[in-house]
Amino acid sequence: MKLTQLLILVGIFSLMSCSSNTDNNQNTATSAENLIYERLSVPDFQTKLAATKTPQLVDVRTPEEYANGNIEGAVNINIKANDFLHKINQLDKKQPVFVYCQAGGRSEKCAEKMKSLGFSEIYELKSGYSGWEQ
Repeated sequence: MKLTQLLILVGIFSLMSCSSNTDNNQNTATSAENLIYERLSVPDFQTKLAATKTPQLVDVRTPEEYANGNIEGAVNINIKANDFLHKINQLDKKQPVFVYCQAGGRSEKCAEKMKSLGFSEIYELKSGYSGWEQ
């Protein structure tokens, strides 16, 4: 009789812990559903950018890199500058933001920072300006 009671208790605790994990995963999924984040190839980035009415296009390279060539309409916000966070926070967090750097590393860091700041829609050019030029 005691073995049966023990098995019932173990079963109940197992169900309770599974239920608890499911709820935690669901909350994570819900908060993630509010965020759109995509690392896009050049053709996909071009298509999405062209289809967006008021895109915020951000080049996170240095001013020197930006001066040597950039995507038309891009605003230069140097990720290495002291005022980077201030300038990024001036963007509209509810509007789509398109971000790129030279090869994809800095723009990925920028996108991660933007996620933590509450931006709702972020598109990153995964190959950077190097890929765009080709």
